Amino acid sequence: MNIRCGTDIIEVERIKLDIENMGERFLKRVFTDSEIKYCESKKMQKYQHYAGRFAAKEAAFKAISQNLDSKYSVCWKDFEVENDNQGKPILKLSNICTENIEDIDISISHCKLYAIANVLILYK
Repeated sequence: MNIRCGTDIIEVERIKLDIENMGERFLKRVFTDSEIKYCESKKMQKYQHYAGRFAAKEAAFKAISQNLDSKYSVCWKDFEVENDNQGKPILKLSNICTENIEDIDISISHCKLYAIANVLILYK
């Protein structure tokens, strides 16, 4: 059994500026359609939610990177953050070998200025 951890923190303003400057191009490169729909539904706090999901993707990459052949073998959309029925974030992986992964836990927090995420991956 092996546990890998990834953590990331980001300034909400950085994500806001990327979205304002690059618009749809940035959103479509980094976020899935369901992530965009979720974040846009948050109205005044949408940038905090985008930043939280961005941090989660970075944290997930850090937690899984030792098991990748190359850092270029994954892209942003290979990591997707959704919410369960209670609102807890869950991480879905696409185009990534998950046969040795037993469990994934994710935590996201944000405030006006920062978003942080922590991802733990339990390997068999």
